[in-house]
Amino acid sequence: MTSDPLRLFFALPCPPSLAATICAWRADALPAGKAVEARNLHLTLAFLGSQPASRLAPLLTLAAELQGERCTLQLDRLGLWRGGLLHLAPSRVPPTLDELQQQLHARLLAAGFELEERAFRPHLTLARHYPHPPTCVAPTFDWPLRHFALFCSENDRRGTLYRQLGRWPLRPATPAGRSAP
Repeated sequence: MTSDPLRLFFALPCPPSLAATICAWRADALPAGKAVEARNLHLTLAFLGSQPASRLAPLLTLAAELQGERCTLQLDRLGLWRGGLLHLAPSRVPPTLDELQQQLHARLLAAGFELEERAFRPHLTLARHYPHPPTCVAPTFDWPLRHFALFCSENDRRGTLYRQLGRWPLRPATPAGRSAP
């Protein structure tokens, strides 16, 4: 393993079939800006930035201990943030997604990792450097959240690639009033 620092983040990877559907819609409705490749579509849970390779094993162990629950995220809002970041977001964040993100952040902080202090605003980045507010309305995309992953951001001749270093399943949702096994 290399001793070079790794640029790491935890995220929910967009399923390939959903990524293809979103990218086809984006190409027709929103052709401007620098489009994010389908293979890189994700929802960030925690950005760790540059980390020594020696921190990778503790991160993999920490993630394996998380107890997130499956849910479906509805991406139904199209937005543009300062700096031209075009994104899809949910109008309602499922409580289980908030719980997963909070649990992950708490464990990372307890393990000594420094994290950004901004509020969690789940979104899927569609394009960067988008020149103007979009005029179209986003369709609703249902995203079944079934696992989360640790990624390393790398650059190659084709651009940025997010390489998956570990992946952990989310447990099936439990009916109200029953505890998970």
